[in-house]
Amino acid sequence: MTGIDTADGGAPGSDATGSDASAERSGTPDAATATYVFAVCRRLDPAVLGGLAGLAAGFPVRGLRFGPLTAVVQHVPAAEFSEDAWQQRLSDRAELEHCARAHHEVVTAAAACGPTAPLALATLYRGDERARQALEADTDRFTAVLARIEDHAEWGVKVYLPTPSPTPSATAPAPPLPQGGRAPRGAGRAYLERKRGLHQAREHRHDRALQTAEDIDAALSRLATAARRLRPHSPEMTGEKHRLQILNAAYLVTSVCEKRLRDAVAGLRHRTGAEVELSGPWVPYSFVGEV
Repeated sequence: MTGIDTADGGAPGSDATGSDASAERSGTPDAATATYVFAVCRRLDPAVLGGLAGLAAGFPVRGLRFGPLTAVVQHVPAAEFSEDAWQQRLSDRAELEHCARAHHEVVTAAAACGPTAPLALATLYRGDERARQALEADTDRFTAVLARIEDHAEWGVKVYLPTPSPTPSATAPAPPLPQGGRAPRGAGRAYLERKRGLHQAREHRHDRALQTAEDIDAALSRLATAARRLRPHSPEMTGEKHRLQILNAAYLVTSVCEKRLRDAVAGLRHRTGAEVELSGPWVPYSFVGEV
């Protein structure tokens, strides 16, 4: 149920010109529009969506009822939201970030009304009826997801350890040979032992970092209904050369456990000496399965 729907109807890339363009400005759907789906929820107060731009100016963000549930949707110009157009957005970091923020803003607003299952960025259908049919086919799955995340929020945790500074001996070359071409007795063995010691020290730091990550994850997982380990970001990705990310995780936590989670994070900072960053509460993006 993610991505661009290609079943039924005209091509999403149809041009919007003449009367079609006028219809777009008035917010009236026509053959040149597609239906973008942000999220699914049980109930929705239309007032919370008022003033949200969504992804297409001139089209209101609104609810689309299907069975007992409601999808949060918006008409968008099909030519601007075709598969090729999305590929271009994905390759433009600024444009992708703009779309992601707009998507998140709508999902967050809808979540103020109750449990909300966000759909993936670029979930599109060829009109309201096609969207309703596809969503109705997954009603049972959506219902189960909403029951699982009710009264829960997602919390993100990132853990860092300082990056050790290289010691002079770590980068030192092998000792030069004295005049005569013969090293002092035992010099080569001492050099190799020093290098071996440095390698063992690095392995020891690595093992300690892994154990710290496991201990923190285990402690926080005990407070969560569900947990997900994500791939840690490298220093090249974070741009932070002075520290190493050893844990990147998300936890699904009930509202009654929020204080316990905060207290646990504070205790882990003190006990482990690691930098533990807590963010949230978020709509539980990481715990809605494949919807």
